[in-house]
Amino acid sequence: MKYVLSLVLGLWAQQALAEPVVVFAAASLKWPIDALAAELGDVVVSYGGSGTLARQVMAGAPADVVLLANTEWMAPLVTAGLVADAADFASNQLVLIGAADAPDVALADLEAALGAQRLGMGAVNSVPAGVYGQAALDSLGVWAAVKDRLVEVDNVRAAVVLVARGEVPLAVTYATDARASDAVRIVATFPPDSYPPIRYAGGVLSSRPEAVAFWAALRGSQGQGLLEGAGFGQAAP
Repeated sequence: MKYVLSLVLGLWAQQALAEPVVVFAAASLKWPIDALAAELGDVVVSYGGSGTLARQVMAGAPADVVLLANTEWMAPLVTAGLVADAADFASNQLVLIGAADAPDVALADLEAALGAQRLGMGAVNSVPAGVYGQAALDSLGVWAAVKDRLVEVDNVRAAVVLVARGEVPLAVTYATDARASDAVRIVATFPPDSYPPIRYAGGVLSSRPEAVAFWAALRGSQGQGLLEGAGFGQAAP
């Protein structure tokens, strides 16, 4: 009886000491990653701009899994030997959002649609949505007209909040982020050939079995189903 009790107590102590899987994830992934974390349990997720998260990983932040919205931010982590089993796991589209009652906007007339106000978007030097947005606006010939009229934020979800609160009339976001608030709607969709393909890349930063299991679940039917339900596309072949 004493042996059984000791064994039970030992297992309980081992579980109590087990640390949750720490996931660093791009802000645009919040809904599906929160859902996956809830299904798997013992997962803590820190969201932010991909550039910020990548720099934190490079600086030694104690994460187990990293999920970024741009493969260019993943590349230096792989080169530095910090990430194992790196792969693309989802894709997205770039859109322009406005308030729930806003009319559709012709992208060629974006300057006129803004009037005297500003355009919200991710920081063009560090946030993937901002990088993609600048490329798209430049491709469509309107970047020069709006580049000095930006409200740049540190993640794409913050751009949604700007529109939802009425702080800006329009913002460049991902299609999936238009679902984040009933206060916004898609008023224009950028042509796919106006910006580089939006590819989400991830990988494991530790050899913990729980971290490997989380990464496998995200890339498997469980995680892919949640991503599809949130409006994400499949990873490019």
